[in-house]
Amino acid sequence: MGTASQSDPPALRPRVSVIIPHLNMPEMLMRCLDSVTSQRLDHGLIEIIVVDNGSNVSLDSVSAAYPQVTILHEPKPGPGQARNLGIAAANAPVLAFIDADCRAAPGWLAAAVEAVEPMPNTTVVGGDVRIDFSDPKHLTPIEAYEAVFAFRQQFYIKTRHFSGTGNLAMGAAVHKQVGPFAGIEIAEDMDWGQRAHRMGFVTRYIPGMRVYHPARKDFSGLASKWQRHISHEFYLHRENNRSMLRWHLISFAVLGSIFVHGARMFTSRRLSGFGNRMRGLTLLVRTRWYRFVEMSRVARSPAQSGALFWNRQS
Repeated sequence: MGTASQSDPPALRPRVSVIIPHLNMPEMLMRCLDSVTSQRLDHGLIEIIVVDNGSNVSLDSVSAAYPQVTILHEPKPGPGQARNLGIAAANAPVLAFIDADCRAAPGWLAAAVEAVEPMPNTTVVGGDVRIDFSDPKHLTPIEAYEAVFAFRQQFYIKTRHFSGTGNLAMGAAVHKQVGPFAGIEIAEDMDWGQRAHRMGFVTRYIPGMRVYHPARKDFSGLASKWQRHISHEFYLHRENNRSMLRWHLISFAVLGSIFVHGARMFTSRRLSGFGNRMRGLTLLVRTRWYRFVEMSRVARSPAQSGALFWNRQS
């Protein structure tokens, strides 16, 4: 672990730069940093850069606890903007990204570096994201639901050609060619990944590159997520001049997916126990109904920016 700059001798330059955007969650950030600072490589330095995105809480305790971590400040709202600043300050040929509320599993960073390092000019990889259960024997409804349906990294990478930025790694040279992450108006991870795909870069899934993400505490957190995603999707729908009929058909398909995905709740290997599966099914029904109603609402309302759902107050 250590800090370095591009002017340092090669032996002192970091092998990988880990970039972490942060907003108003210093306790979670310290938990994340505990997991990242405990990562081990067979050789080389690790550079860790936290970019605060306008928090209204102090990070002095974080600075004191982790003096080896560089902390920067990006006032423009949005995690993409924060990551861009971190990338600009990074000194390593490999870039790894994790979110402040995530916990890296042992071996996460080694798996990322080993995947990217052989071909850093062309490699983009994403890893597994699992829910961090409080009590694996008795999951909350949201934990059970998100264990099956949230963070479907392998599916996103294979079918939509992007990895969520909460568990992403690439060569710095790739990022330089593809360009910066977009602002908060769109889903910056999907936008960046699909731009990279159009340029010929193929994102690969690395199962050993695992992080854990806490489930949302209550349904309001899940609702805010879907408000943001539906706002992004509707923005793209309008930008591509697609018909409103198509939008409404998609909304009915979301509602109908309860029956297909309800069966998955009882077959997924990411859950165990009948009670956990039933709690997950209950939330599945509630969530799909909410998405249907929200899609109908945005179709009747003026277009809204995703920035409306970027919480800088809590």
